[in-house]
Amino acid sequence: MPAEVIPEIDQDTETGEPPVAHIVKVEPGESATAKVLEARINGTPIEALCGHVWVPARDPKQLPVCEACKEIYEMYKVFNDGLRDTPGD
Repeated sequence: MPAEVIPEIDQDTETGEPPVAHIVKVEPGESATAKVLEARINGTPIEALCGHVWVPARDPKQLPVCEACKEIYEMYKVFNDGLRDTPGD
């Protein structure tokens, strides 16, 4: 279950889908912010709650959040008292 999540961007432009901000999957005690920063610096892929894998490269704040990630995060909130109301809180 994620201990902390932050939105991040979907860089997949080949599908024709509009870009969305994904919620990063992290392990308990792992910092999503640190994970995204490390992935950006090293160019390594990370995984979203919805299963999408990408290398983060842009600021996601102006994009809508992935609906699948939001649904999964809402489900996690039901089973984990420590999760915030929204991933960005």
